[in-house]
Amino acid sequence: MTSLEKPEIVTTNVRWRWPSVHPEGRKFVVISGVVALAFLLFIWDELGFALLGLTIWVAAFFRDPIRTTPKGEGMIVAPADGLITMITNVPPPRELQGEGGMAPDPVTRVSIFMSVFDVHINRTPIPGEVKRVVYIAGKFLNADLDKASEDNERQHFLVESREGVQVGFTQIAGLVARRIMTWVKPGDIVGAGQRVGLIRFGSRVDVYLPAGTAPRVILGQRTIAGETVMARIGESEVIEGLSQ
Repeated sequence: MTSLEKPEIVTTNVRWRWPSVHPEGRKFVVISGVVALAFLLFIWDELGFALLGLTIWVAAFFRDPIRTTPKGEGMIVAPADGLITMITNVPPPRELQGEGGMAPDPVTRVSIFMSVFDVHINRTPIPGEVKRVVYIAGKFLNADLDKASEDNERQHFLVESREGVQVGFTQIAGLVARRIMTWVKPGDIVGAGQRVGLIRFGSRVDVYLPAGTAPRVILGQRTIAGETVMARIGESEVIEGLSQ
């Protein structure tokens, strides 16, 4: 009798689970919750329920879901959740240029706008060494405006891979964002998709692709930080899409 051999395929099941609240946001959740409870018990029920809803929103804002980052040569993954609102060719920020930094020649900049409903924890696009972290004080204009890249409060990162390829990205504050936070410093070694910072309450992240690299994302597309492949280093083919 012919034997039946099982194929050598390993299957696993992944279950959905509630994302945790990042430690940076837990104090805001506690404060909001205590105020909501006080109003519910002692002051004004209607306002208490509204504050309870606010507490739930704050917890959701600071959610920190687990992300599965694809592995592969030359992959550049999205550093932020949000909407691709701009793709343009511009010189990298002055703070990322100069000796040991990016060349002053124009490169492709991809802008990801994060609404107050998106996850606001940012991740590094490539593995490598953090070469620069530069904070710039500034205004709090609408992060969806092009001039926000130069006028708003922002923080620049430059990461260099083992092959010497550099990718820059910038956290930009928005209308209601009032603090940009970072958890890495120059000299740190990071993996692709590793958490590197947070922007509170609505903002934008700009990604500066290496020269000769075209984006694999399009205007109107939504990205997932640490998961969406934005580009492959050295691939210059431009893609098109359809909103539907």
